[in-house]
Amino acid sequence: MDYKLFIPEYIAGGCAVAIIGLELFMPKVRRDILAYLTFFAALAWGAASLFFVGSDPKTFPMPGTGGVEEGVAGLIQVDNFTTFFRLLGAGIVAVVALQSAAYMRDRAQTASEYYGLLLVAGAGMVYMAAARELITAYISLELLSFCLYILVGYLKKDKLSSEASLKYILLGAFSSAMLLYGISLIYGVTGTTTYDGIAAALSERGSDTDPAVVVGFVLILAGVGFKVSAAPFHMWAPDAYQGAPLPITGFLSTLSKAAGFALVLRLFSSAFTTDAEMWRWAVSVLAAATMLIGNLVAIQQTNLKRLVAYSSIGQVGYMLIVIAAIGYGDAEVGRDASAALLLHIVGYVVSTLALFSALTAYYNKTGDDSIEGLRGLSETQPFLALVITISLFSFAGLPFFAGFATKLLMFQAATSTELLWLIGLGVLNSFISLYYYLMVMRQMYLFDPMAGLKRFSVNPLLMVLTAGLAAGIVFIGVYPGPVFEGAERATNPLFDRGADIASTIAGGNEDAQARNP
Repeated sequence: MDYKLFIPEYIAGGCAVAIIGLELFMPKVRRDILAYLTFFAALAWGAASLFFVGSDPKTFPMPGTGGVEEGVAGLIQVDNFTTFFRLLGAGIVAVVALQSAAYMRDRAQTASEYYGLLLVAGAGMVYMAAARELITAYISLELLSFCLYILVGYLKKDKLSSEASLKYILLGAFSSAMLLYGISLIYGVTGTTTYDGIAAALSERGSDTDPAVVVGFVLILAGVGFKVSAAPFHMWAPDAYQGAPLPITGFLSTLSKAAGFALVLRLFSSAFTTDAEMWRWAVSVLAAATMLIGNLVAIQQTNLKRLVAYSSIGQVGYMLIVIAAIGYGDAEVGRDASAALLLHIVGYVVSTLALFSALTAYYNKTGDDSIEGLRGLSETQPFLALVITISLFSFAGLPFFAGFATKLLMFQAATSTELLWLIGLGVLNSFISLYYYLMVMRQMYLFDPMAGLKRFSVNPLLMVLTAGLAAGIVFIGVYPGPVFEGAERATNPLFDRGADIASTIAGGNEDAQARNP
């Protein structure tokens, strides 16, 4: 039992408790001090994670197994894939904490729980990426979800925030029930909940596909699809995005998406590799529906946060193309496509955080989150208008911005004969998205400012943060190499381990045939 594997999360959890306790014993502590403490806690969490970069994969065993045999009896695995999401999660928490410093100053009676939950939610994301067993993955997912339920409804005096949280909780409970039922069906057929054990058990069944496995997989896909807001499981997202505090909308759009795909990649590259033909068509249809619904419904939106919600749904559709490609291709295709997906997630996260940094700075001044409220922003605050434009162009996938490089590499890596129609649909949807992004820019550049709104300044810290994120969008778009190399190293453990499992299973099948000719 090597508990040193959890040191980064000890830091995150310990700091969360300390921050909550600080306001408990010092009720008059300044809210922005809590934000800065959360920022430094996230930096410490990320710094501790750096010690695991490049280290050999280490598996934490299931209690009572007496150790790990061939890595089969493991609860979590700490490898480059886990470390990648540790660093990404720490970065998201650090940025959202700084965005919240001025926003939360006068909007809630207490703020310590808000910042503590940011750190705990980040830890939940890490264990979703590290899980090697379905119950562990489920508990990690619920840890993240419960934090998000509270954060979405944190502004108790705001009726819209409370309503959004209630809808999110009710639909989240329903999706959790589906996910648990799917897990129980898979366990009933295979007799295990470990990813490697499931893969081994499914391979021993021969060519027959058990209906219980099909139903179990569909329920698991539906449960995880809800968490990443894939259509038709996306109905919670627009209301939750609109009602949540503005920084939490960005947090929800980045951390939950990254966590969901971390879980899906780990699960589909190990547990369900045997029955790829069973699920790849379902993921392809899900990707197509998600892209179309997200981008077409976004055109009709007038609230900026709801528009971002549907835009993020469309982005999930692009990411699901990679999951389908894993089912249609060999291990090498899966490795390349998964690395491209991690690169796209980083580009999407940086673009989204840059957008919400700019929107938070504007909202702190005006209190308006409608698209029309951005009228004339190029005159009242040209820097914020520029950053919003850069972020939206990145979402649309235009050259020189992160979205172009990441989508290009992702579609290229996922290209196969069976998926050409899906990639073509992805390109078409990127053009559709450009229309409603340009409608936002039209408000900023072609109309006069709102009555009474004059040129205003932005908080210096928020200005520096926004500028840094905008520079990150351009850097990834022009020179994605370093991030892509890191993504490749992160995905290697997934497919190296899958190859080992496949050879072990094949050897076991040959032995069985020798014993029973």
